[in-house]
Amino acid sequence: MSSLPKVAWIGLGIMGSPMSENLIKAGYDVTGFTLEQDKLERLAAAGGAAAASIADAVRDADVVITMVPASPQVEAIAYGPDGILENARPGALLIDMSSITPQTSVDLAKAAADKDIRVLDAPVSGGEAGAIEAVLSIMVGGDQADFDRAEPIFDVLGRTVVLCGPHGSGQTVKAANQLIVAVNIQACAEAVVFLEKSGVDLKAALDVLNGGLAGSTVLTRKKDNFLARDFAPGFRIDLHHKDMGIVTDAARNVGAALPVGAVVAQLVASLRAQGDGGLDHSALLRAVERLSGAQR
Repeated sequence: MSSLPKVAWIGLGIMGSPMSENLIKAGYDVTGFTLEQDKLERLAAAGGAAAASIADAVRDADVVITMVPASPQVEAIAYGPDGILENARPGALLIDMSSITPQTSVDLAKAAADKDIRVLDAPVSGGEAGAIEAVLSIMVGGDQADFDRAEPIFDVLGRTVVLCGPHGSGQTVKAANQLIVAVNIQACAEAVVFLEKSGVDLKAALDVLNGGLAGSTVLTRKKDNFLARDFAPGFRIDLHHKDMGIVTDAARNVGAALPVGAVVAQLVASLRAQGDGGLDHSALLRAVERLSGAQR
């Protein structure tokens, strides 16, 4: 019998499915719940167990991991008679890996403490590819003892794992991450249109740019998207729109000016309003092309 903790995984989307499967490959006993039957079947095919409800999934778990789109979904699965807090056993560790507001994480930790359930906020960066390859960056908020308890699990899922401070700190760092990523994608998109309109070999240009100071993980990961105009979602514009709202609100609360971030937040919102919310965030290129009269 495995001495590893039993894991309940709630939320088996683009990120949650490969992450849970990596835990299964590492020998963890994983029981999952999500709303899509095909995702439950995928988990079962990978060696996990499909639960009929949140309550069934978490009842015997040592560790509960959640990966859902936003704060309302976290609140929906955590609270209420059918939620995690009412059905997980005392002493369980709840690791929320969703990207939500810092305040939602703080409130969740306080509510869970009343049930003797420990909480970490642990959002990730790296997108679908990072989840599949288990090379995610994981930014964690919570207590050191709980982080130490969770670290073996984090080490299966990611490559860079850091305790950033108390509850909510992981979400604050994730908000900063999303700011940097959005601005970086926008800059890359503008460079792509500029290069193409100038008649330069785009692939050659991006290769040499990525080898110098202009290089970035964003350009490495998204270069092929730009070249092929392939915007199949690894991380949807809808979600980045949500995240830009989180970072602009949080920055306002602490008095931090985000002049470039505010512009990019509006560009993301504009792309979403034009019906591209389901595309990958590299589709910011489409918005630049429209502004430049160059859309394919």
